Amino acid sequence: MKKKLLKLENITFIAIILGLFFGYFFKDLALNLKVIGDIYISLLKMLIIPLVFASIFIAIVGLKNKNELKSIGIKAFLYYISTTALAVILGLLVVNIINPGSNYELTKDLTHTITPKEVSISDFLLSFIPTNIFNSLSNGKILPIIFFAIIFAISAMFIEKNKKEFLYNFFDSINDSFMILAKWIINLTPIGVFFLIAFTVAKNGIEPIMELYSYFLTVILALFTHAFFTLGIILYFFGKINPFTYFSQVKEALMVAFSTASSSATLPVSIEIAELKAKIDKKVAGFVLPLGATINMDGTALYESIAVMFIANISGVELSLTQQITIFIMATFASIGAAGIPGAGLIMMTMILDSVGLSAEYIALIITVDRFLDMFRTSINVWGDLIGAKIINQLINKT
Repeated sequence: MKKKLLKLENITFIAIILGLFFGYFFKDLALNLKVIGDIYISLLKMLIIPLVFASIFIAIVGLKNKNELKSIGIKAFLYYISTTALAVILGLLVVNIINPGSNYELTKDLTHTITPKEVSISDFLLSFIPTNIFNSLSNGKILPIIFFAIIFAISAMFIEKNKKEFLYNFFDSINDSFMILAKWIINLTPIGVFFLIAFTVAKNGIEPIMELYSYFLTVILALFTHAFFTLGIILYFFGKINPFTYFSQVKEALMVAFSTASSSATLPVSIEIAELKAKIDKKVAGFVLPLGATINMDGTALYESIAVMFIANISGVELSLTQQITIFIMATFASIGAAGIPGAGLIMMTMILDSVGLSAEYIALIITVDRFLDMFRTSINVWGDLIGAKIINQLINKT
């Protein structure tokens, strides 16, 4: 009988431990081999544009008709964008209050000075609108790309059916292909983590790792506050349902989400539970939950906002209000393109770090606890999806 392969998270954990020892005992070699970790980061960045564009496009064009866009689609999008925005705001509030990592500052590398990007409010608003979409695509300007993807997808809803289906199938194929590619690259995480952790320890010592306890507690506190306070209140006032009663009905799906750390893997269970136990109409569950698994990532967006602020703190960089607004916008909309697979939030993290001028190499630090946090934030993502489906079901039945 063949032995079962170790799960990716177990291999990654082993890679973290080995990387710590390698960076501590073989400093020069670890510093010279940083390029392997850089390759891993570059592979993650490579996926950002096609994943975000295709995910947004098929989520909108996947609606059956314009009436569905108006009835279910608009309600679902408003709910998802609103709750994700609230999650990011909560994350930024909590991280500014607790300020994790502020007691330690990483050693400055004279060859790589971190310079945060500063922009005016007017420049920030204009940055949403692409004057040349191909220029935005080639330079990885994510905000205008997201804006263009949304209005392009809405316009595609109004063309002939066969042409609309052609566009949908084209971008759906692109999305599926890059989802597979994303899984392949995420499978390289142990290798990337090993060399990035080794480099970080070789350059900065073991102290930054010890600072992770404050970061970990900050993320957990914010996630649970969003789950039981923000989403609970929304369900109670807009759905007229007791959150604890609803939690008991759908807890099986949340347990699957926690154990798999994958919104996509949980989706079949979520749909079944929503229809059978939560008594949600099949049409609503069949549209809102798959859409949510694609674009609704409250937990991921909240976590990314805290992680970026934590990296700024340990990098000795004070981010301005404008830069934190940038994080808010990027984390809210970037979560739309976050693939529903374990660890995919790391792909979006590189984009947000770049937007405020922070180095993506420090992702290596948060990866040490990322898998465990991923289980919690995925559960919050699915909990938000199920609440959204229930609320939209209630609103549609009233009309």
